[in-house]
Amino acid sequence: MSILASRLARIKPSPTLAVTQKARELKAAGRDVLSLGAGEPDFDTPDTIKEAAIAAIRAGDTKYTPVDGTPALKKAIAAKFLRENGLTYSADQINVGVGGKQVLYNALVATLNPGDEVVIPAPYWVSYPDMVELAEGTPVAVACPPEKGFKLQPADLEGAITAKTKWLILNSPSNPSGAAYTRDELKALTDVLMRHPHVWVMTDDMYEHLVYDGFVFTTPAQVEPGLYNRTLTVNGVSKAYAMTGWRIGYAGGPKELIKAMAMVQSQSTSNPASISQAAAVEALNGPQDFIRERAEVFRARRDLVVSMLNDAPGIQCSTPEGAFYVYPSCAGTIGKTTPEGKLIGTDDDFVTLLLEGEGVAVVQGSAFGMAPFFRISYATSTEVLTEACQRIQRFCASLR
Repeated sequence: MSILASRLARIKPSPTLAVTQKARELKAAGRDVLSLGAGEPDFDTPDTIKEAAIAAIRAGDTKYTPVDGTPALKKAIAAKFLRENGLTYSADQINVGVGGKQVLYNALVATLNPGDEVVIPAPYWVSYPDMVELAEGTPVAVACPPEKGFKLQPADLEGAITAKTKWLILNSPSNPSGAAYTRDELKALTDVLMRHPHVWVMTDDMYEHLVYDGFVFTTPAQVEPGLYNRTLTVNGVSKAYAMTGWRIGYAGGPKELIKAMAMVQSQSTSNPASISQAAAVEALNGPQDFIRERAEVFRARRDLVVSMLNDAPGIQCSTPEGAFYVYPSCAGTIGKTTPEGKLIGTDDDFVTLLLEGEGVAVVQGSAFGMAPFFRISYATSTEVLTEACQRIQRFCASLR
């Protein structure tokens, strides 16, 4: 008899972490591997943020903090929400967790009952459905194909909502597609939600500052004030401030929900690291100029990757509005074989054979709920991206 809980049968390990680990193993074995799997900025955390953490250590700020965030960090988050999103939250409406993932997970655990449904536009971040499953909810994926810009359409949202729907999870800009919703596109979706008062919206705004070509970011509670009391606006410092390892995510929402999320956190991890919280205060309150500068570097990388991928036989890649991912179709390679005679029947095959043949690690689209595609993270150097895309071109040209 197994000691493992039956709920584990509902979920799978993170495919993005699995790809990164596979690439590490091949590198350790001496293979020349270019890994484009990790969603992590290659930039370093700014020195001002590091110095704030060091100062906190020297000041002895190394003890337990309030479970869901220090007063200083909650004040900084409230100021950020007001300054950048026009949203007003008091301290008891803000939750700070160990990364955005914990904040999302705590909210789902605190609100879902068995059978409750969560609408998730696909392609989606790999963790959303599994977090819903762990919380005993039912994920409802809604296909958002490239001809619709990888974006949820109002009619499709309307069709997915049932009496059991509790949440819509909306990620803009999106991981994996980079698609971002304009204010008008969001308004069309919030109009649907206003007709269904039992449905709450959970936004994942982690890539808020990584938008390009003059795109203006907005978030649902900002677009439709009528949704304020049933929206959890989630964000964090990981991507914009290159602080993935510091593990600080946060959210603003209704007091009852925030209190419940803090209760879940109090019995799991307790507070996020005190040093990381001090660093996050500086991130939010300190200089912001570097964010725009780094976003311009990401835009140039995006343009390079999109151009080179579209020159690869059998690959089609649209230009995303934000984040640091592209989500190209490999449909044109399906049914072809490698020079060694191996058949590409799925995007999983494409990704596996690309890694074996050319040492380029990407993530299969099936992991994100839409095939046959694959995800590339361009959060790495131009030199690595150029070489990786040349290898992808060579691999695709070799197929018969």
